[in-house]
Amino acid sequence: MQIKTFIARPVAVFAALSFAAGMTCSAQATDIPHPQGWVLQWGDNFAGAAGSPPSSANWRIDTGHSYPNGPAHWGTSEAERYTAERSNLQLDGKGHLLITPRREASGEWTSGRIETVRDNFTVGEGGMLRMEARIQMPDVTGSRALGYWPAFWALGSNFRVNGKWPQAGEFDIMESVNGLDSVWGILHCGISPGGPCGEPMGIGSHLPCPHEACTAGPHTFTFEWNRSVSPEQLRWFVDGQLVNQVAENQMSAETWHQLTAQNGYFLLLDVAMGGGFSFVMAGWKPTPTPDTEPGHSMVVDYVAVWTKSGNGQKVPAPTEMAADAAKRENAPVGR
Repeated sequence: MQIKTFIARPVAVFAALSFAAGMTCSAQATDIPHPQGWVLQWGDNFAGAAGSPPSSANWRIDTGHSYPNGPAHWGTSEAERYTAERSNLQLDGKGHLLITPRREASGEWTSGRIETVRDNFTVGEGGMLRMEARIQMPDVTGSRALGYWPAFWALGSNFRVNGKWPQAGEFDIMESVNGLDSVWGILHCGISPGGPCGEPMGIGSHLPCPHEACTAGPHTFTFEWNRSVSPEQLRWFVDGQLVNQVAENQMSAETWHQLTAQNGYFLLLDVAMGGGFSFVMAGWKPTPTPDTEPGHSMVVDYVAVWTKSGNGQKVPAPTEMAADAAKRENAPVGR
């Protein structure tokens, strides 16, 4: 689960199809999947010349230690300084985005963080929204991985208007830390501390990556918001396996309205170094450490958003979806 240690971060049924398509890493840009029944609304497969930045039409590059007037170290006590330098953030010329933490000669850690220009990813009554990325986490484990914190997540557009977190809503679609073979899916909402999502931890769960370790190869991370059923559902997947789900009836109508009735969401990709999540999962020890090895990239094949239109009507959620799969775990983990 998520932990906003020290300061809360303000900023962050169908999922198997793209994985089942048998996609593998290749020397060329990966085609964005076309799952049956879904309509592509936006996507980026990071085609472009080696050494070039991600498309400015699609992405904003975050820099420094905070948003303007935001809390220091992104509110999570991260160690890195985000930059727009190609050493931290670039296309590889083979259809991948590379986000690479570096340790400078001075000892300072740097890394990369981007967020979509668009912040209106949403879905109408009776429809479905799907946000997905295929990602190779940094291939490093053990003591050399302490401090690595890759993430793929979404923030509500209201955050860009008023800066209020967690009220704006946050879907952590993929988080992992310290090279562990586990992926977390988490919802943040309401107020902090406490509130309907139990902040700063959020409502979350985690799962080992299927088929091979999270750090050993690319995996597909999917988030779905289903408005075609009652109660509405939020669901998280890794390679088609359910990681977490949260239902509309787990919170008040007011809180659900805050999450779902705004203009939409924007997506983020980053590799933080250190921070509260890493600190806890390292056994309450500061990270990164002198043994942490720089230079291991998060490699992103594609990011995409699809929708399914509906007729404005809802049907009762199937039994397996109506079951409460959300878990409020005791260990304070996550972004």
